[in-house]
Amino acid sequence: MNTLANGIDSAEPAAGADAITADIRDRADPALVRADRVEQLYSQLPLGMAATIVIGVIAAMELHEGRLLELVLFWGGLLALVVVLHGLLYFGYRNDAQRHENTAQWLRWLGIGAFAAGATWGFAAAVFFPSHADERQVFMAFLLAGVLSGGIPMYAASWPIFAAYAAAIALPFTYVLATFGNRLFAEIALLIPLFYGVSVAIAFRLNGVFLSGYRLRHAYQRQLVELQEARRQIEASGRKLALFAERAPIAVLELDAKGVVHEVNHAAELLFGYAASELVGKSVKQIVLPKFQADFDRDWSALIASRQPMAGVKVRNPRRDGLSVVCDWTVTPLVNPDGTIISVIAQGRDITAQLEAERMKKEFTSTLSHELRTPLTSIIGSLQLINAGVLGDVPKDVAELTEVAERNGQRLLDLINDILDIEKIESGKLTLMPELIRVDELVREAMLLNKGFGDRFHVRFEALGELLTREVTADRKRLLQVMTNLLSNAAKFSPEGEVVAITTEEVAGLLRIGVHDKGPGIPEAFRARIFGRFNQADSTATRQKGGTGLGLAICKRLVEMMQGRIGFHGSTCRAMPDRPLQRICYVEDDEDIQRIVRMSLERVGKMTVDVVSDSMTAIARMASFKPDLVMLDWMMPGMDGPTLFRKMKEDPEAAKLPVVFITAKATQRDTDELMALGAAGMISKPFSPKDLPDQLRAIWAKLP
Repeated sequence: MNTLANGIDSAEPAAGADAITADIRDRADPALVRADRVEQLYSQLPLGMAATIVIGVIAAMELHEGRLLELVLFWGGLLALVVVLHGLLYFGYRNDAQRHENTAQWLRWLGIGAFAAGATWGFAAAVFFPSHADERQVFMAFLLAGVLSGGIPMYAASWPIFAAYAAAIALPFTYVLATFGNRLFAEIALLIPLFYGVSVAIAFRLNGVFLSGYRLRHAYQRQLVELQEARRQIEASGRKLALFAERAPIAVLELDAKGVVHEVNHAAELLFGYAASELVGKSVKQIVLPKFQADFDRDWSALIASRQPMAGVKVRNPRRDGLSVVCDWTVTPLVNPDGTIISVIAQGRDITAQLEAERMKKEFTSTLSHELRTPLTSIIGSLQLINAGVLGDVPKDVAELTEVAERNGQRLLDLINDILDIEKIESGKLTLMPELIRVDELVREAMLLNKGFGDRFHVRFEALGELLTREVTADRKRLLQVMTNLLSNAAKFSPEGEVVAITTEEVAGLLRIGVHDKGPGIPEAFRARIFGRFNQADSTATRQKGGTGLGLAICKRLVEMMQGRIGFHGSTCRAMPDRPLQRICYVEDDEDIQRIVRMSLERVGKMTVDVVSDSMTAIARMASFKPDLVMLDWMMPGMDGPTLFRKMKEDPEAAKLPVVFITAKATQRDTDELMALGAAGMISKPFSPKDLPDQLRAIWAKLP
């Protein structure tokens, strides 16, 4: 326990107090401490001058004789001059407005003055002690001893000044005693330096006491200023907190550890219908329904024992008028360093209206789910039967109207389904059924399921490149829902006759499924809102395509629930290359490989291929053939693929061509270096001739 809190003294707390005192003393400003020392020294000057005049007059009356009168007068004049100079020094110091900044200069002048005063008394010892009989010598010895010891309190604030003052007295007196010819005086002369040393030591010790006192005073003054400022800040914070609690729109109660109310704000009075005086001093169980008070006691005991805050505690609280409200409470114990609970702050928010709104929302959702979706399914089914000719041929005008009715009925059903999905996701009621899924199978299933939708917009779905067979853990139904939404969007916004391409690739250890279309792209101003609810690009073309504006919002939430990410690339200009991949220049020295690649690209890929056997003539052949893409074998005689690629970079026209390497020996370092130089891609040997065209088209689709 802390000593200050207990009021118990012991050795260790005393040591701690000394350490605290030393720390406070060290915080004092040295300049202010020196200014205090100088102030102390100069405040002693008037007393010192008065004592000098009195002692000087007494000494002059005692020492004057006819033969020494002139010396006494001369010495008295010196003493008077020293007093006058000290007086001028005192008044000069008092009238200096910058004296606290010029402390070093005033300290030096005082030191000179003290030495002059000591030298005057030393002159008296040297002149008058040998010239008198025993009685007056004793008088002189006592006089000098008193003057020397009187300097200790006079100059205690600066022991070097006292040392100079006392030396000016002791040295001449010691010399006189040592050379007087009397053995007793010679022995006394040996004691004077000892007396001088003791006096200086006493002055040094007093000087330390003064310094400590000055430092403590300034440190405590500084600390008092800091404490006052801290007190003002605490008071200001207290006022802010009190004002915040008083003006807060939620109920705020301050309780003690026993659950007795000490303070309530105005919002609490309005919420429960009680005046503050009716709640303060009483148990908080007054606003807990009797049937829940046993549960309240148990939860309150757990809170006090754990001393941990509780949030989201829903309690039905009775009002004074007999009604009840449901409040969401946050209860926070305020605990001091000793672990004692100072108070408990309870903040309650009335959520009765919110719960009622949620109930109505559930009823509305139920209505959507059953009362609207069920008859709508019957309507759409009936229209589909009519449009399919099951009931026989219908007039053309009637058929057009039923098709419009079916299409808009389906849009309404889609909207209802999307709203239900969003509500389930946001309420946390959507349950996922994760399983291991092969990505290539999922993509092919999605393409098959949406083939009819693509045919409606005269768009084909095709996989670019070889689909990865890697397995992922996801909900098959919901992932198909995401793919369906993306494919349908791509189909709706693609020009007629175009291809929507689907790619799979591994990026930084993650699997990416890409859907690429040649639609108008995503407007810059709409990109930040693309995954929001009920958001569609505000254009005539977009509105004509239909849609609820919820599809991408649902996709984003479903993908994130499956620990994935969803995004987009593209611009308002294009999302894929403007033209298909048609002309390939293939540089390869092996005739068997040439024949296989040519057949793969020409017969499977429907491309035009120019095969070059000599790498030395390849750049010239490229200039005449003008290919869309160049394929380079890695190992070739004369000039290998990487060297040829670097040569192409030196040719203005060849440097523009995308290059794909066919290799079985390239290291990761070689691959990284060539990709950094601008290679479009790498295809490893052995490769599948059946899949080679799709692999090249996948690389072509990713080109900028």
